[in-house]
Amino acid sequence: MKQVNDNSCLTVTELTRRIKTLLESEFPVVSLRGEISNLRQQQSGHIYFTMKDSGASISCVCFRGDAARLKVRLKDGLQIVGTGRVAVYEPRGNYQIIFRTIEEDGIGRLQRAFEELKAKLAAEGLFEQSRKQALPKLASTIGFVTSETGAALRDFVSILKRRNWSGKLIVLPARVQGDLAAGEITRCIELANQHQLCELLVIGRGGGSLEDLWPFNEEQVARAVVASRIPVISAVGHEIDFTLSDFVADFRAETPSAAAEWITSARQAFVDRTSALGDRFHSAVDRHLEKAGYRLSMATVGLRHQHPRNRLDQAQLRLDDLRGRLGQILDLSVKDQKQALALLTQRFSSLKPETYLQHSREHLRQLTLRLKNNSHQATLNRGYAIIRDGQQVVSDAANVPEGMPFLVEMRDGSFGATREKAP
Repeated sequence: MKQVNDNSCLTVTELTRRIKTLLESEFPVVSLRGEISNLRQQQSGHIYFTMKDSGASISCVCFRGDAARLKVRLKDGLQIVGTGRVAVYEPRGNYQIIFRTIEEDGIGRLQRAFEELKAKLAAEGLFEQSRKQALPKLASTIGFVTSETGAALRDFVSILKRRNWSGKLIVLPARVQGDLAAGEITRCIELANQHQLCELLVIGRGGGSLEDLWPFNEEQVARAVVASRIPVISAVGHEIDFTLSDFVADFRAETPSAAAEWITSARQAFVDRTSALGDRFHSAVDRHLEKAGYRLSMATVGLRHQHPRNRLDQAQLRLDDLRGRLGQILDLSVKDQKQALALLTQRFSSLKPETYLQHSREHLRQLTLRLKNNSHQATLNRGYAIIRDGQQVVSDAANVPEGMPFLVEMRDGSFGATREKAP
C-alpha cells in the first residue's frame, strides 16, 4: 500500500471548503423545476423544503426576506420553478439551494388563473342557463371562427358535406394559439355580430395542451361570447377539454366534429319531423275521407230504406208478424182459460154437499172408533180390573186396609172381596 504524503492530505474542513468554493463559483445563479415535499416553515420566517423530481431530490431554503415577497403559497406537492444559488453548509458538508424567487410552474399558473377567472365569471352569473340563447334548428348560414389551416375546419366541412348540409358556411379566420389569438378571436366574434354575418356562430379548434387552448380561456373571449347576439357554439379541443368559452357559450360541443354533427342532426331532425307531420296530415285526410265515404254509404242505404216501396214491404212484413203474434196470443189465452176452468170445476166438485157429507161421516166414524178404544170398558176387555170402595175407584193398595170389603169390576161382571193379611 502506497504511503500518503502528509503534505497532500486534506482535512475535512479543507475539502469541504474547496467543494464549497467550486460549487458556489460554478453555480452562482441556478433555476430549478420540481415538486415541493417536506415543507417546514419556521417561526423565524425561513422556509425549508425538499425539491424533487422522478430521479433525485435536493434540500432548499428560502430566507425570511425573500419568503415575504413570494406571490405563491408553498405547499407539499406543488410544482414550482425557483431561481437562487447553490450553497454548501460546511458544518455538515451538505449542499442546498438558497432560493430568491419562486413561482408556480407554468401549468399550475395557468390552472390557477383558469380557476380564478372561472369563479369570477360564475359569480357574475355568466354560466347560468337562463341567460343563454336557444340555437336555431335550421340555420341557413353558419360562421366558424377558427384557423384556416387547422384540421378542425377540414373535419367540420367534411361532416357537413357527408351529411348533405345545404346551408352557407362563412369562415372567420383567426389564430387559435399564441399571444395574439385571443384578440383575433374576439374581433371575429364582434365582426360577425356587427354585420350579422350568420345565424349561428361556432368558435373552436382541435385538441392540444392547456397552453395551446389558453386563448379560449381569456376573459376578453369569454365576454365577447356573452355579448354576442348571435347564438354561439363552443367547440374547443377534445371531449375531456373544458375552456371558459364552453361555460359561457350557448351550447358546448365536445369537438368541432361534434358541433357539425349537432348542426346537421338538428336539420335532419327538423326534416324528419316535417316528413312525419306530412305523413300525419295525409293520414288524417285519408281517415277523414274514409269516414265521409262511410257516412255517404250509410246515408245511401238509409235513403234506400226510406223508398215508398221498401217502406210498404216493411209494413207488410210487420203486419204479417203482428198477425202471427196475435194468433199465438189468442191460442195461449184460450189454453190458459181452459186450465182455469178445469181448476174451478175441480174445486166446485170438492165443495158438493154429498162429498162434504161423506167426508163428515168418515170423520165421525173415526172419532167414534177412537172413543171406544179409549173407554174403561175397552180397558177391562184387555184384562184389567177396577177396585172400588163404594163409588170411589181405589188406585193404591195402601188405601185398602185389612178386613176392608171392596168391589172388583171386570169385563164380564163384578164381585165383592175383603183384603186379608198378607202371608
